[in-house]
Amino acid sequence: MLWPLRMLLVLARPAVMAGAVGGCVISVGATHQQAAPQHSARQPSTRPAAEAHEPGWAEAEKAALRNQVQLTFPDRFLKAGEAYFSPDDTRIIFQAVEVPPEGEPADEFYGMYVADLIHDAGGGVTGLDDIRRISTPGSFNTCGWFHPTEPDVVIFASTLTSPSTESPGYQRSGRSYRWRFPKEMNIFRCDLTRADGTSNSFEVIVDNPDAYLAECSLTGDGRHLLYCSLESNDGDLFIRDLLKGTTARIVAARGYDGGPFFSPDGRRICYRSDRRGNDLLQIFVGELAFNEAGSAVGLKREYQLTDNGHVNFAPYWHPNGRYLVYITSEIGHHNYEIFLMDADPGNLPGSTGTIKYGTGGRRVTSAAGFDGFPAFNRDGSKMIWTSQRDGSSTSQVWIADFVMDVE
Repeated sequence: MLWPLRMLLVLARPAVMAGAVGGCVISVGATHQQAAPQHSARQPSTRPAAEAHEPGWAEAEKAALRNQVQLTFPDRFLKAGEAYFSPDDTRIIFQAVEVPPEGEPADEFYGMYVADLIHDAGGGVTGLDDIRRISTPGSFNTCGWFHPTEPDVVIFASTLTSPSTESPGYQRSGRSYRWRFPKEMNIFRCDLTRADGTSNSFEVIVDNPDAYLAECSLTGDGRHLLYCSLESNDGDLFIRDLLKGTTARIVAARGYDGGPFFSPDGRRICYRSDRRGNDLLQIFVGELAFNEAGSAVGLKREYQLTDNGHVNFAPYWHPNGRYLVYITSEIGHHNYEIFLMDADPGNLPGSTGTIKYGTGGRRVTSAAGFDGFPAFNRDGSKMIWTSQRDGSSTSQVWIADFVMDVE
């Protein structure tokens, strides 16, 4: 779920996001030092959207988004992003770097956090409560996800301890961003009822001492785990059947394939790929093949949804399974925006019987700076994403009512 952060993308200009291609965020804004306020775990994080820096985006986005609310703020987090809802829409999981106490350095890597959503009487989200870090000190963390059937369990990728300084990575020639693939990063489950900032609440799901593993998510029944591995020195996608204990490499194309998510019915996956080796990521959908035991064992067919001169990544399914939202540089490399497009297999409720992939593109966000890593709640009525629209030049978590007509 990284560029990879789901890849750690570090951009030199402070007003631009450093992100995760594929999935897991990673954004870089101004890395300013400031005195850290005293935060209790129960201290709510809430502030009216009227304080936003650029009010013009509200009018520009009204056909897609309404009631935009900022959930994290630079007085607590130097950067925060890539948030996902719990199955009951009461909590979120996200990655962030907190403002350090005065005179102390900021954490080098993202920590993993969970928080409760504060709702008003009408069901609108107004802020966060009980924000708490669940990852271990000094560790590198990304790609958080709530378990769909176990309410107090989350999964995410972590190094558990500080990764080696010699961890492999990528530096694009002549450009000002890079990402790291620490080989110590594995995929864990964490019991939130026991999470105390130590590894006592952690249980490994998939590990490989010689390869980066991350960008993980689960099917709605919790049976299949989808993730990316660099064990072949390339980004490949794997599915592990947690019921049968079997693992299948399902995408092994040339280039880095990552940032995958299951469709709502668990029959397809979306992902992005750099298989042409030109750093212009493109969006793909694959139809899964299953064996007689019900294990996902590969792809029956693959569809390429974008094929252009832009960077396109972090696709995410609308709950009806007929659309994808994703990030693109179509507007410019210093103004990544969220777009929506068709991803309709033709046989779902609301489908017309026609396969539609990559058509019907529509713009969702319209703010200066970076907007990306979109995700929906269970009925698609709300979208959560990472944005730099608050004027602080930092990436923070936002939420809004999703009102675009997708029926």
